[in-house]
Amino acid sequence: MAAWTREPVTVTVTGAGGQIGYALLFRIASGQLLGPDTPVRLQLLEIPQGLRSAEGTALELIDGAFPLLTSIDVTDSASDAFDGTNVALLVGARPRTAGMERADLLEANAAIFGPQGRAINEGAASDVRVLVVGNPANTNALIASSHAADVPRERFTAMTRLDHNRAVAQLALKLEVPVAAVHGVIIWGNHSATQYPDVTHATVDGRSATDLVDEEWLEGVFVPKVARRGAEIIEVRGASSAASAANAAIDHVYDWVNGTGDGWTSAGVSSSGENAEAAAGYGVPEGLVCSLPVRSVDGEWRVVPGFDEGPIAQAHIEASVAELVEEREAVRALGLLPG
Repeated sequence: MAAWTREPVTVTVTGAGGQIGYALLFRIASGQLLGPDTPVRLQLLEIPQGLRSAEGTALELIDGAFPLLTSIDVTDSASDAFDGTNVALLVGARPRTAGMERADLLEANAAIFGPQGRAINEGAASDVRVLVVGNPANTNALIASSHAADVPRERFTAMTRLDHNRAVAQLALKLEVPVAAVHGVIIWGNHSATQYPDVTHATVDGRSATDLVDEEWLEGVFVPKVARRGAEIIEVRGASSAASAANAAIDHVYDWVNGTGDGWTSAGVSSSGENAEAAAGYGVPEGLVCSLPVRSVDGEWRVVPGFDEGPIAQAHIEASVAELVEEREAVRALGLLPG
């Protein structure tokens, strides 16, 4: 079926006037998010101060003459932005500033993601899929989903694909192989410095990764390098990751929609519903949004069960899960989770 005869998919991007949005939108319009045969309708959400930037990007998108792009709307109204949306990329978030306590950061972001969750609940399409990019992504996804009572929790995800991609790239650099040779990396836990990039089950050109690198490099170089890569980029670039974050968002949604085949990737998914039993097997309490090994099957993320972790990995995972619990309880104590 020709692309122009298919019904467009509505994609909403928040924070559309920012750097990640700018790096993301042209790739969505070109078909890289959903596939080369799927037309898209873009709905861009910005705060009033960011509207002009988003409107300028919309002008450039029009000038790109993308065959798959059927329309663009720019708004500062969440209800309008999420009306009929099939895919929502929640990029805009309140960054942590000097002197801001973590509780203040969580409260500020709850004021963003709570209302967006309600708007998704009220207006999005019945098949909506949500990816939270804005940090703290895991807990922001939990907040948004908690305010969308009629949307299944598994439809809300947090982006740890950037961490996954970073881990794949660092292992490939170390072993001087193409990234395509690396399979089976896992990111566990929170999208924060406590995350655990795990190569225990990874292969490189079919060989076990743990046979090719030593434990000293893994613990002393690899794990902190991946976990702190965002801070390194800020120090070197003078700004946070933008193009690589947009690329990871594209990867996450493309795999979610089109499937992962026999392999797995990493995503922050709810430990509720169908994933509860598998998540519990890794020590993740029900109700968190935690990065786990996942496959996309029939358009749904499913946690891959049964991986055995050694004591070092388990200690890392427990620490990151504990941080997620602390964040959830902090938000709950502030009265920002309904129920």
